[in-house]
Amino acid sequence: MNSSPKRINLVIYAVILVIAILLISGLFGGEKLPEVSYSEMRVLFLKEKVRSFEWEEGVLTLELYGDPKTEPTRVIHQLADVEMFRDDLSETYERQQAEGIIEAYNFVPLKGTPWYLIILPYLIPLALLLVFMYFLMGRSNGGAAGGVKFSKANVRVGTGEKKVTFADVAGVEEEKQELEEIVDFLRDPKKYQAIGAKIPKGVLLVGPPGTGKTLIARAVAGEANVQFLSVSGSDFVELYVGVGASRVRDLFEQAKKGAPSIVFIDEIDAVGRRRGAGLGGGNDEREQTLNQLLVEMDGFGSNEGVIVMAATNRQDILDPALLRPGRFDRQIYISPPDVNGREAILKVHAKDKMLADDVDLKVIAHATGGFTGADLANLLNEAALYSAKENCPFITMHALEESILKVIAGPEKRSHVRLERDRRITAYHEAGHAVTIHFLPTQDPVHSITIIPRGRALGMTISLPEEDTDHLTRNEMREQIIGLLGGRVAEHLVFDDISTGASNDLQRASRLARDMIAKYGMSDRIGTVSYDNGDEIFVGRDYERTKAYSEHTAGEIDVEMKRVIDEAYEKCETILTEHRDKLDEIAAFLLENDTMSRRQFEACMNGEMIPETAEGFFDTVEKPEE
Repeated sequence: MNSSPKRINLVIYAVILVIAILLISGLFGGEKLPEVSYSEMRVLFLKEKVRSFEWEEGVLTLELYGDPKTEPTRVIHQLADVEMFRDDLSETYERQQAEGIIEAYNFVPLKGTPWYLIILPYLIPLALLLVFMYFLMGRSNGGAAGGVKFSKANVRVGTGEKKVTFADVAGVEEEKQELEEIVDFLRDPKKYQAIGAKIPKGVLLVGPPGTGKTLIARAVAGEANVQFLSVSGSDFVELYVGVGASRVRDLFEQAKKGAPSIVFIDEIDAVGRRRGAGLGGGNDEREQTLNQLLVEMDGFGSNEGVIVMAATNRQDILDPALLRPGRFDRQIYISPPDVNGREAILKVHAKDKMLADDVDLKVIAHATGGFTGADLANLLNEAALYSAKENCPFITMHALEESILKVIAGPEKRSHVRLERDRRITAYHEAGHAVTIHFLPTQDPVHSITIIPRGRALGMTISLPEEDTDHLTRNEMREQIIGLLGGRVAEHLVFDDISTGASNDLQRASRLARDMIAKYGMSDRIGTVSYDNGDEIFVGRDYERTKAYSEHTAGEIDVEMKRVIDEAYEKCETILTEHRDKLDEIAAFLLENDTMSRRQFEACMNGEMIPETAEGFFDTVEKPEE
């Protein structure tokens, strides 16, 4: 319906542009002739090089004798005083004309330039600018007449092409039960109103990235079969003052017209940051938008049948007024799924995938601890891409093995040229990690060792947990630090030198040691006191915050950190010194084969013959009990 007017507008703009180009080329175009000075022009006359000349509008144009291929045939000179020219050269050019050297000459009297030609060069750029601005204004208004309407909220109505329900959301069973109350209210509000119950006005979904917060909000709208208005927090923020607040008003007006409805604000921290958090404070555009959002959610107006849902992974920076009851009454934390949740998520994402008969989703779920829903979806998609690239009609366990390693550490870099010295350092570094972890009873078993570069890592030692756990004990954290130092200690023992390969290990070990002492109160010397400042610093709120402890205590924490690291280093050195033969044997195997599986590693550590063939990544993952 609207294609014809748009086509006509494009034709009009094209015609205007062509006319403008023609006018400008007519005014400013033309042949550019070489310009000579007065003395050069005078020499041309004296050497009888001039065939003809003409003076018009202060410009003297000379046509010359000569070879057109090598010399210019026409030149110009800006001659303002024609009387001086005549006094100087009139005898010369009149004599040359009598002799037939100069064929003709002409002096055109000065004429005034028409006024429209004078102002036309200035009017054309202005007209083009106005046309361009009009075009932009029409585009920003969606092609509607009447100018730009920045106050309209950029709302997306609906849940997308495919209706999403709770059946499409897995791994968050308790969270779905919380939201079923809202779905039931939207389906039958009179049941709740009759008993005097009020449904929560707002639900804030909090959790790490990739845990499915947006998907859950879409599922609520799909289950309730009501209007779903989704908008991003950044859509409210605009260059012009007052636009964000106006868009908030427009959003809620649309929601009230279609009530019952759900308003979903994704990444609400973009507009809901606590007020006064900027270094200069002040009532800026973002704060005006937040104020309007607070009023709309629980102000003087009535929002019956409108439920606001929002998602964020930065709850700590949200304004407290936004989180109080009456606005976001419920805050639901969406955590990464456990092993059962991961299996359920894999089943949802595997519905449209062609899986081979050997694929066991329970084993994959057990081997992907810490993965979020987005990670698991990406894992299956990477496996499908790998299978298609290998011209395999099904997704096999081997494809999933390659994909999980790619998701964890990046693609292999087998073609990467490496010195033999670097390979030996990497082999002993990874062997040091593996041997140390093997003799630490609280640590997860070594699952795979490789010296093939992946991503930014030159090698890696993978340890997989036997089961999910929610707590870390002091001994577990201490032994984690010991295991992290295994690579550095092995390098020092074997080469009597150290490399930069342990930089990330040292960072992680130091962070663990500081958390033990200052955050979890696990140091006998410092005591059971938390000196942690909480979440990461938020500029503006925490700019002037000082440490919650004295400089003396800070020094004590540093001393205790060093003691914990030094004790872990000594323990690691003792383990690798006692088992130096195993360290050498594993490093030699890695230098020859690049990769060592769990079964091969355990055979080596038990003094058995190392199998020549390595099993797959998932072959040694034990299935969880039914």
